[in-house]
Order: sequence, then C-alpha cells, then structure tokens
Amino acid sequence: MRKLRTERIDLMQVHNLLDVETHLATLREWKAAGKVRYVGITHYTAGAHDEMTRLVEKHPLDFIQINYSVAEREAERRLLPLARERGVAVIVNRPFGGGGLFSRLRGKPVPKWAVDLDCESWAQLMLKFVISHPAVTCAIPATSKVEHVRDNMSAGRGRLPDAKQREAIVQAVGG
Repeated sequence: MRKLRTERIDLMQVHNLLDVETHLATLREWKAAGKVRYVGITHYTAGAHDEMTRLVEKHPLDFIQINYSVAEREAERRLLPLARERGVAVIVNRPFGGGGLFSRLRGKPVPKWAVDLDCESWAQLMLKFVISHPAVTCAIPATSKVEHVRDNMSAGRGRLPDAKQREAIVQAVGG
C-alpha cells in the first residue's frame, strides 16, 4: 500500500481463479479492515464459467470479470443472470472474442441499420452488444492503437440495442 501511495485499493480480484479460496479469504479480511473496497474473481474462458457460478453462489463477491462477446455467449446461460440477481458487477474482457471477429468481418460493410444505434464501425456495434446486456457493468477492450481507443469510446455514446437489435447484431457478425 505504501508503494501504491494509498491506504485503500478500490478493487482486488483473484486472477484466473488461482488458489481462489485462499485469496478470497484474505481479500475478505482486507475488505473488513478497509484496505480493499471491492472483491472479485476473474477468468477469460467459458470453461471456467461453472466454477465462477459456484463461487458467485458461495461468496459475497462485488465483481466478476469474464469473457463475453457476440461469438462467446456462454455466460448468458447462467453466469450473467446470476450476477444480475445477486447484484454482482460484471466486467467483460474479450468483448471482441480475442480479436478473431475482426478477421471474420474484414472487408464486410457495417450494416446500414447500425446508424439506428449510432454506430459507425463493427467495433462499436460489437461493444454495444456487450454493454447492452442488463448484467454487464463495463467492457475492457484491449488495444494498443489510439484510433481504436477513440472508436471504442464512441460505443459509449448514443442508443443501445434492444433485444431484437442485439439478435440482429449476432446475425450480422455471424455469431
């Protein structure tokens, strides 16, 4: 804490569920002592969703961080509804399916109806799909290019898709 020059960290997460029970016990103690404000768990594959679900049911978690995208929708079955039911915030990693979706869409024009959602790019459309899920708190797309950051940020403006429009995005992307 001294090196970070703070007395409290806002969010500490057990990354990839490594030694999760031990770490969660420590983080609960730190939270009770006021050293940590929020506690969470993370994973980046759908293969961990059953374990994530078990942990959300067992522990008083504040956050989960999971993979979710037009191409990786497994979290919709149980994990996202459970998080919403329990009031657990959801950070989405891999909102572009690890980047593979862009290869699939290269050269394919953005659907004309994307303008109804204030979208000008595939990235904006896919991010709006993710952040419009009622359980999702935020998405963290990875990029090293400033122009991609600007494009991604535009997904935070304007209208979000309803259920019918979300399905149209899935169909357009081919997810």
